[in-house]
Amino acid sequence: MPENKAAHPGLAAEDDNPGASPTRIGDPRIRFEAARALTWGLVIGLIALAVHLSQSLLVIFGAMVFAALIDGGSRLLGRALPIGRNWRVAIVLLLATAFLVWLVYFAGSQISQQAAEFPSIIEMQLERFLEYLRGKGFAVRTEDIQSMLGNLMSGVGTVTRAIGGLFGGVTTLLLIIIIGVYFAIDPRIYERGVAWMVPASKREAFYDTLSYQAYTMRRLLAGRLVGMIAEGIFTWALLALYGVPMAALLGLLTGLLAFIPNIGAIISGVLMVLVGFSGGVDMGLYTIFVYFLVQNFDGYILVPMIAKKTVDLAPGLVLSAQLIFGVLFGILGLALADPMLAMIKVALERRSERLGKLDADAEMTEADA
Repeated sequence: MPENKAAHPGLAAEDDNPGASPTRIGDPRIRFEAARALTWGLVIGLIALAVHLSQSLLVIFGAMVFAALIDGGSRLLGRALPIGRNWRVAIVLLLATAFLVWLVYFAGSQISQQAAEFPSIIEMQLERFLEYLRGKGFAVRTEDIQSMLGNLMSGVGTVTRAIGGLFGGVTTLLLIIIIGVYFAIDPRIYERGVAWMVPASKREAFYDTLSYQAYTMRRLLAGRLVGMIAEGIFTWALLALYGVPMAALLGLLTGLLAFIPNIGAIISGVLMVLVGFSGGVDMGLYTIFVYFLVQNFDGYILVPMIAKKTVDLAPGLVLSAQLIFGVLFGILGLALADPMLAMIKVALERRSERLGKLDADAEMTEADA
């Protein structure tokens, strides 16, 4: 008895096309659902791959941040030297290398000597603080604090080792520098490579967003670099003026930690105050005064002048991103949370502006009709 083909549209489609592949789905509705399931599967697979490669992707983003820093320096240098871009990039790299060499050979001996004394001073101040708490009736034991600090450092070390993989944090830093130099020398080739994977209809929007992100990154890093230098120099000068021990080391740590907003300032302030009180109450109060003076100068003068007008990020949002990235990726994630948040913000703003422009054009077209 012949089968009713009207009741089986998929079978009818296969009979009408006898040369079709055996795996071909004849029913267009089933074919649509299969395509949608495949799309969702690919999306989930890409998300899983991104999570698996998140540490490597973070290193690449760190290299992009370093490349933006070099590019900003070469652009600034181009205002005074009308030479080729590669020459300006080479000069910026040479100046950075010369600074590191100076720091190691000329300032390294003094800073290393102070760094050797730094842990003992911190331990002594913590012991004094515990004695003060015991005098107020708190049952705090030194062993409990040491155990807590040991567990904390163990957790931080585990996350930090995950970033560097088998090679460690030093190799991670070298990878960021090497890849960043390649990005800075010829960024256009990498832009074209990524744009090639973007649909042709979206490439103009891609280049527009990328241009704004690069501009924002340069301004953000310029403000951060100026703030680091200013905080480091002012902290060293003010502490050395009063005779605070380890003024050079504290100035260096304050400048380096200034790259991490909010959290970096808290850490440097705690270290500064602990060292200050090792020389007496008056010196400790003076270090507190120096800390608030430097932070207010950076927060109310430098940052608004350079970076805040370009990337107006809410402090609570920045701190939340730092906590999340710090837990997920350790120190590197903590340092790169602010630039990544700024790039996401710029991308969302550009998309919103483009959609608003399209809506306005559509309304004008309807009005003309």
